Amino acid sequence: MQTSRPNIIVIYTDDQRWDALGVVQKEQGSKGRFPWFKTPNLDKLAAEGTRFRNAFVVNSLCAPSRATLLTGQYGHTNGIVDNHTPFSEKNVTVATLLSSAGYKTGYVGKWHMGNQRERPCFDFAASFIGQGKYDDCQFVVNGKDTPTKGWIDDVSTDYALQFMRESAGKPFFLVLGFKSAHGPFSPPPSHANDYTSDTARPVPNLGMSPIYASERKGNADPNALNRGYFRCLSAMDDCVGKLMASVDDNTVVIFASDNGFYLGEHSLGDKRTAYDESLRIPLLVHLPKRMRRAQKLDAMALNVDIAPTVLELAGVPVPKAMHGRSLVPLLTGKKPADWRKAFFYTYFFERGFAAPTTQCVRTENAKLIQYPGHPEWTEVFDLKADPFEIKNLARDPGAAGLRMALEQEFERQRKEIGFEIPAFADKPVATDSAPGGLVAPLNRWVLDWKEARKFDGTKLVTIASMPALRPNVGAWAIEATLTAEKPEGVILARGGVSFGYSLHLENGKPVFTVSSGGKRSQITGSESIVGRSVVLLARITPDKRLTLALDGKEIAAGPLHTFITSDPANPMELGGDAGSKVAGKDLPNFIGTLTRVRLYSGELKTS
Repeated sequence: MQTSRPNIIVIYTDDQRWDALGVVQKEQGSKGRFPWFKTPNLDKLAAEGTRFRNAFVVNSLCAPSRATLLTGQYGHTNGIVDNHTPFSEKNVTVATLLSSAGYKTGYVGKWHMGNQRERPCFDFAASFIGQGKYDDCQFVVNGKDTPTKGWIDDVSTDYALQFMRESAGKPFFLVLGFKSAHGPFSPPPSHANDYTSDTARPVPNLGMSPIYASERKGNADPNALNRGYFRCLSAMDDCVGKLMASVDDNTVVIFASDNGFYLGEHSLGDKRTAYDESLRIPLLVHLPKRMRRAQKLDAMALNVDIAPTVLELAGVPVPKAMHGRSLVPLLTGKKPADWRKAFFYTYFFERGFAAPTTQCVRTENAKLIQYPGHPEWTEVFDLKADPFEIKNLARDPGAAGLRMALEQEFERQRKEIGFEIPAFADKPVATDSAPGGLVAPLNRWVLDWKEARKFDGTKLVTIASMPALRPNVGAWAIEATLTAEKPEGVILARGGVSFGYSLHLENGKPVFTVSSGGKRSQITGSESIVGRSVVLLARITPDKRLTLALDGKEIAAGPLHTFITSDPANPMELGGDAGSKVAGKDLPNFIGTLTRVRLYSGELKTS
């Protein structure tokens, strides 16, 4: 056995944008949006190793990014371009290659390729299905359903440490996928009250509309802050510290995120499309001491580079079929003269989501974004002069040369990876019977949740998004059977300030809120419902009105400025609103009992 071969750990977080690191906020100084955010353990990892300051993903989405991590390939080649497709065991992965070279391989935590139970290519697996849940999540441990207690990333960390102990005496490769910081956010008690009085600094692109959804106008309030996001990341940082305390000096640790995340920039609160907040990720590499260099690098690094990097560090040949390049020369101070100055990015339309298919080439100082089928949406940005991507130069005669150069680079990059939109990618479904921005309603009950759960104000229930639950159908209705114990609290919510809806209580009175294009319509009932079992029915009518009924009797009505014209990115939450706030303000979670929640797609006629 070659004792010099290093152990290798890859930590992959979820939705952690590039500047969601304490060390980056310190470096940015007065330009940092979140100067109060602290990640001491990741900062230590960065200080002792290499921090890539220009790291990107090639598809900003959970499952495709994980497939790229494993294969070193873009999704059109490895078969994963969405979140609902299982990963093929026929793929050649970094794990299969390392296993053949004598490594023990393990996968812990988030996988998120459909509802797949298997973790192909790995000797050990302790993972959860889909998104899992933050508290007491069931894991699948080597094929066996295993209940767990505690916060999900703490549980994943304990399984990772178990795998490391059991691998003693043999080199190992471990992927540790944290759930943090995917919404809806539920940090552990140790961080539940972090950042309560902190606010985000403004940036110029807050409240701007993305070109593909000009009706969307988000909240430009610089004080608006999703604290749950940062609380989960702080708790995850604790997990990194616990893991690193058991890492020996013959172990490589690579830390990255599956994608970036919009926090209000371009009126967005998700990822997927090609503005920099979605593309850029943290990337830290901590080598064994005999190889380590403390450095900050500005060379372009991609998530597609992680697999070839791991293989070279392990002394295993890198297959030519991999699209990425090993970062080892950069890590050891030997930057190749031909290192990339541009890369190709793509996101594929997914059923149930509003973001369009997006293709992009990004260079060190500029960007071209194309939306197939929509040449009128083409965007060109001079990133050196316009880092917030505010001024689109696509039709600026003075930028014609820049556009031409970017189009040539786009084609060169596309050919280099053999890119074509694959036949297995989701395709938009024509809905000619519905006006622009809307899809045809199903005219039936599409959700009937009836678990009769007690809510104590600390836990939420997430209803997974699916096409049938889309509210961008014009008229629809939602019904909740409940008993409230407190006069304030969010009963249910879906979406956020751009597009969404919620039912909450204020002074005991029910409030129905609908947001679309960043504008809010709201009606309030006339009486308190605290302390009694009631049925609330909230409706959007075909003539653009909101109505609210209590036990079959209408108690409020008012105008709706416009239908919801885009399927919200955030899923429905029962018992609170942990994401972007539909009602436009922080509200407490619901305390009481929810007996039943039903959703009707289409016009629900009442007697």
